[in-house]
Amino acid sequence: MSESSKTAIIIGAGPAGLTAAYYLLKETDIKPIILEESEYIGGISRTAKHNGNRIDIGGHRFFSKSDEVNRLWQELMPVQGKPSIDDLILGVEKELSANGPDPEVDDKVFLVRNRISRIFFLRKFFDYPIKIKWATFKNMGLKRTIKAGFGYVKSSFVKLPEDNLANFYINRFGKPLYEMFFEDYTEKLWGVNPKYLSADWGAQRVKGLSLWKALTSAITKPFKSGKNVETSLIESYHYPKFGPGQLWETLALKVTSMGGELKMNCKVESFELDAESKNISKLICKSENGVEEYRGDYIFSSMPVKDLVVGLGENVPVDVKDVATKLPYRDFITVGLLVESMKLKNNTKVKTLTGDVPDCWIYVQERDVKIGRLQLFNNWSPYMVCDPKKYMWIGLEYFCNEGDEMWNMSDDEFIKFAISELEKIDVLEKNVVKDSVRIKVKKAYPAYFGAYTEFDKVRAYLDTIPNLFCIGRNGQHRYNNMDHSMMTAYEAVNVVKNGGVDKTAVWNVNTEKEYHEVKSDEK
Repeated sequence: MSESSKTAIIIGAGPAGLTAAYYLLKETDIKPIILEESEYIGGISRTAKHNGNRIDIGGHRFFSKSDEVNRLWQELMPVQGKPSIDDLILGVEKELSANGPDPEVDDKVFLVRNRISRIFFLRKFFDYPIKIKWATFKNMGLKRTIKAGFGYVKSSFVKLPEDNLANFYINRFGKPLYEMFFEDYTEKLWGVNPKYLSADWGAQRVKGLSLWKALTSAITKPFKSGKNVETSLIESYHYPKFGPGQLWETLALKVTSMGGELKMNCKVESFELDAESKNISKLICKSENGVEEYRGDYIFSSMPVKDLVVGLGENVPVDVKDVATKLPYRDFITVGLLVESMKLKNNTKVKTLTGDVPDCWIYVQERDVKIGRLQLFNNWSPYMVCDPKKYMWIGLEYFCNEGDEMWNMSDDEFIKFAISELEKIDVLEKNVVKDSVRIKVKKAYPAYFGAYTEFDKVRAYLDTIPNLFCIGRNGQHRYNNMDHSMMTAYEAVNVVKNGGVDKTAVWNVNTEKEYHEVKSDEK
């Protein structure tokens, strides 16, 4: 069989699946067929729409250390060369692309946005990550500051075994700061106390960040030249004019224009294995046309590992199936609210069109509410909002389990509950809400506890299927960002292109020790 007659079946039209299809078309003669179970492009990175307003589900900054990822992003969406409407009105100057498009005229454009995220705790704002400065101590109060100081000193000399996430945080920040700024939010996110979570989460998401780095940076920054200053987090990022889904929809169109196929509303339910080769020989799907079968030489799966293993049926060893079917996930609910104003005061130097706070999102650390994060879509892109000069379009994010109390509440009931929570913590008054919508997402976050501790068994089994490549967040049961999901696809295509069988490089994406949004200004 010639390579030109080979086919790759790709499960999922999210960042990983679309990237795999693109590189197969670009670098091989293998034809990709993407099977997407929903009606949406982009997976959890899609952009939802409601009455002229757009919701970024979960918040997606376009920032990557990968040159390959950045090249593809900017091939699909060039960086703006003229100011966006808010920067134009407010007189904000940014470093723009010399020959880039004008977002007031062109739609296919990457905006340059400022990264502002803070923690809301004690009804006050704290920098994220925590910075060593007077405002932090003032907001914490003398007693908490002293307690935090002694706690940090202790953590510098007495190290706990990093066999859980709580100890991971305590070793870097001290127990008092951990309890103030990490414990409650993390428990909201995962539904269990951090002491029951694998330290892998911290190793992946926090990595090099620590109070010591914040302290040394505050002390030494005035004495360093600009090129040698290490910043804890990126200060700006790119963002599609109409949200992340716009970029993935653009990539989907490119894939089909290059000869790839995209089947929507086509859910993969089971697989058949060839007894001799051990390859997946057939996929059985349910679509609008009934039951359909697909055959491919290569299978790229970004579907949840739990569902993949169930679909493989009796072929899977009992111990592997037992682990896979118990893999934990967190589900997600977001509520979009169109409001006239918020009670939060903008005490920063950053101006906004409505005069409200400039944050992209706010981590809600308050213990008396269940909301985890608050997004302000105007600050991601003013074009996400029907009238960004008059209204704020905000997203209230909740983490839950499918079938629990929050998940089972009706839309109206949950929206009222969400508004009441913002009232409770003095973010807004309910009479300013002019429109609302609720969106639920299953298996948004692969979780790092319970059966996850034995995930290596599942990975080892899946790697015995020669033509199967697990890619993306759910495909690897790993909390990957968009660029990491893309890189898993890129590495998988490289293995196929080079005729290899070792999938180590695919699994090794996003296992580096450096935090994904840390950057150094040193040239």
